[in-house]
Amino acid sequence: VQLQASGGGLVQPGGSLRLSCAASGRDFSNNEVGWFRQAPGKQRELIAHITTSGKAIYADAVKARFTASRDNAKNAMYLQMNSLKPEDTAVYYCNRYYGLDLLIDEYPYWGQGTLVTVSS
Repeated sequence: VQLQASGGGLVQPGGSLRLSCAASGRDFSNNEVGWFRQAPGKQRELIAHITTSGKAIYADAVKARFTASRDNAKNAMYLQMNSLKPEDTAVYYCNRYYGLDLLIDEYPYWGQGTLVTVSS
């Protein structure tokens, strides 16, 4: 399964943005999926992952501000981002989540991502 994020843009600090992710291929519902981001000059990091049952687990940096969800019927997932901060500026990606099986840098596929810029 391959996933592609969309919906990024420019938003002011304190604002909100909703990202979408479309999955192609088979077995989306049978895979854990995640939202990742890569800020300028930094490594790509996991910010949230969603289990096959729909439970979302968040990194401390986004907990209580971001909400990740999935819709298996639509082969889609979403990231609602509230109370955005300048440090949230990054390229955001959605992808399968491999857990401890693979390091993020070892993931076999990455879509283009979508740029989120938080600035006044």
